[in-house]
Amino acid sequence: MTFQAPATTDQLLHEAESIQLYGKLLEQINKDFNLANEPVDFHPSTSPEELKIQLHEKIYRLLQHRYAELLNLLYIIDVPEDNLKQLDGADTAVLAEQIAYLVLRREWMKVWFRAHY
Repeated sequence: MTFQAPATTDQLLHEAESIQLYGKLLEQINKDFNLANEPVDFHPSTSPEELKIQLHEKIYRLLQHRYAELLNLLYIIDVPEDNLKQLDGADTAVLAEQIAYLVLRREWMKVWFRAHY
């Protein structure tokens, strides 16, 4: 079994739910954000749509007002630098959405591998 990252945030969240790993994904996100001193508290009752919106808002605020902290968060989560360099920063809201996807994808990768190996 090999890991294939879903192409969109919605597909990723749907996959996490369909194989009952959505709760583990929330735990991993909470853990890594707390390690970066950027606390979030996604409860098990947080819907995928709420997660998507709240994560986007958090990344957007960090991008706008606390860029150094955003970089630290991305380092702790281990988002590949090459992926970040490929993003277009012309529109901050779109950039925040793209970064949120990269964060979710990396966190999903951690959860998926733990569950399968």
